[in-house]
Amino acid sequence: MKLTRRNFLAWAGIAATGAIACDLFDDELRVQSPALIPEDLVKGRDNWYATYDGSVPGGEGVLVRVMEGRAKKVRGNPRFPTNQGKQSAVSDTLLQSLYHPDRIDGPMLRNGPRGSGSYRPISWEEALNRFNAAVDDRGQGMLLITEDRKCSFAKICGAFAEAFGGRHVAFGGAADDTAYRAAVKDVMGSDSLPFHDIANAYSLASFGSDFLSTWGNPTAYSVAYGRFRSRPNVADRGRHYHFGSRYSMTAANADKWIPINPGSEGYAAMALGWAVASTHPESSAVVRITGEAGPGALSEFIPDALVDVLGIPDEVLDGKTLREFFEELAHDYMAHGGLAIGGGGEAGAYSNGQFNASAVLILNHLLGNVGHEGGLLPDPGSPISDSPTSAPVASLVDWQRIAGDISSGAAPLVIIHNANPVHGLPPSMGLEAALGNEGVVVISASQFLDETSAMADLLIPDRAALEDWGDDLPDPMPGYRVYAVQQPVVNPLADLDPRSFPDVLLNAAASLGRADSMPAESYEAMIRANVEETLGADLNDTLMYGGWWDQNATGRVATPPEGTLARIARNASPANIVGSGNFQLQPYEHHTLRDGRNAHLPWAQSTPDPLTTVTWQTWVDINEQQGRQMGLREGDVVNITTAAGSIQALVYLNPGSPPGIAAVPMGGGRTMGSSYATDRDARESGNVISILEPVVVDGSGGLAWGSTRCSITPTGDSMAVSKLEGDYTSREVGEHPAEQVFKSVPAEGGGH
Repeated sequence: MKLTRRNFLAWAGIAATGAIACDLFDDELRVQSPALIPEDLVKGRDNWYATYDGSVPGGEGVLVRVMEGRAKKVRGNPRFPTNQGKQSAVSDTLLQSLYHPDRIDGPMLRNGPRGSGSYRPISWEEALNRFNAAVDDRGQGMLLITEDRKCSFAKICGAFAEAFGGRHVAFGGAADDTAYRAAVKDVMGSDSLPFHDIANAYSLASFGSDFLSTWGNPTAYSVAYGRFRSRPNVADRGRHYHFGSRYSMTAANADKWIPINPGSEGYAAMALGWAVASTHPESSAVVRITGEAGPGALSEFIPDALVDVLGIPDEVLDGKTLREFFEELAHDYMAHGGLAIGGGGEAGAYSNGQFNASAVLILNHLLGNVGHEGGLLPDPGSPISDSPTSAPVASLVDWQRIAGDISSGAAPLVIIHNANPVHGLPPSMGLEAALGNEGVVVISASQFLDETSAMADLLIPDRAALEDWGDDLPDPMPGYRVYAVQQPVVNPLADLDPRSFPDVLLNAAASLGRADSMPAESYEAMIRANVEETLGADLNDTLMYGGWWDQNATGRVATPPEGTLARIARNASPANIVGSGNFQLQPYEHHTLRDGRNAHLPWAQSTPDPLTTVTWQTWVDINEQQGRQMGLREGDVVNITTAAGSIQALVYLNPGSPPGIAAVPMGGGRTMGSSYATDRDARESGNVISILEPVVVDGSGGLAWGSTRCSITPTGDSMAVSKLEGDYTSREVGEHPAEQVFKSVPAEGGGH
């Protein structure tokens, strides 16, 4: 090697640290640690490491650029089967999670009232001793609450809870997809989600779900949507119709957006199913699903009988009757291999959410596209047969029981890992009050303080994703088996010295004599065994690619059990919308903040909303004409009030938003933790989840987070809306196309 001045200084520094004990130059001479190497010794060479980000919907493979031990850049992994080189804005924030100044920098013990966020530092030895003692003394009935994760993480958590007589539950977020997952289990017999092969479809109908922003795997689906739209032959360009009540990212990209009443997505899907069956009764798929009844199996969903249920504006139908509209659509979809997508997300946010999801799934069977290119690809199953393929996500009904168990002392120990149900569930669940029970020991293992971890007696810092091992099954998989591996691409920051949570559990079990009940000695060893022993693959090759996949291992196509269509039809019911007011409240997951879990990340806060370009604020999106009739202007501060409470938000007037709909993003209103999440004026940062009525989804028991009506009243105050777009009014630039549909709006709204 050529001796350069830079190399000489590096070698001299190493020699000095071994020979000289000098506190004066200690920071400058700690060159053995790549994370602490002095900037004047950086050699300028970078390395890219493949890993996986399981924090985004669906998960995605990423590459991380590392220079001298420091992570510098995140980009999509072009080899990974789902996102294929693209990445979401949330994956970019992996760097901020790693280097965030508000990371919990060591174990801490509460020294103030519970919920105050007041702690004093303690050593790791004391923290682990306290952790082990709490588990040993209070393990019977223990609750282990984690984020929604599968594979080795879920297996270790489940085994640990069971070994001590407790249970493991997962918090899927305020906008969890329990209704859609229950429908998939019922119609397709799988615990994991099917994949929509959008890239190879020719006609696409979507129902409620915002798959280009937050639902399913939006990065993978966006990549596929680009191919769906960009075929060389213009005549073959994919056609997309979207049925939904909110002007979402997916609605904005569709060839035709069909506004429908909230919660009627299942009726729209069944109406299209009736049109398919009645215009193509000889289709083998139709015969297989409808049986002897034929189109009569869907007689309740003849479109002309659903005019009031769907509420589609006449202008959208282009002079056709509702029946003619659906029949024309059915001909097009049968002729071009139509694909129905959705039924989850916002479509599942009503009391009839499981019916909505089931209707979309059975529509794909009626279209005959299940298991075919350009259709709905069933889940292929896990390549790791003994690993959980889904997390034990608790429903709203489950959370009500959990709060009761904590309050009564039936759960004497609560261990929480990277989950914030106190912020992400309606206060009427009583979880925060339950965690205030001083007779219960609460332990939190997290990188950051939040509303739930602030209730803990003991805080144990967790590793960032870029510092830790992990594995996952992308959900949904791309039609064939994929096993994703997360590897540590940098050393844990020495100043923080975090511990991997699965290893904390494994070590606690070993210390307390329960090692035989655990699946491995270490988290890394378990993942290594999955790759080398179960899959028979080389670990280095697997890490280099970011995972393992087999394109020949596809899902099994199965016809739904006899009577499935009839059962779905029997379960049809209108959405139960509770409360009163002049608007239907439609919360939706923010594209980067999600339900607030990323509110502490400045990049997530400052990423513009793709439709409004608003950043850092909570806004309410309402129809422009309706808002003006109420005397509202953009930036006016309004009270959004339900029977459960009230928050404030800034008005955003949107000519494309249907009248009577108040769309509010989740993610705001954080009260504990990093100042990036909490240091906001209450007028521009509200937690819409906190004012939801606790309506339950029929069947799945999940939270029907779209089933609340609200009143919007001005406060007389106003603020500037933080957005990138200029000032827009339809009167200045000409009538917006949507105003042709929503031009006759009563002042009080209430429908369209």
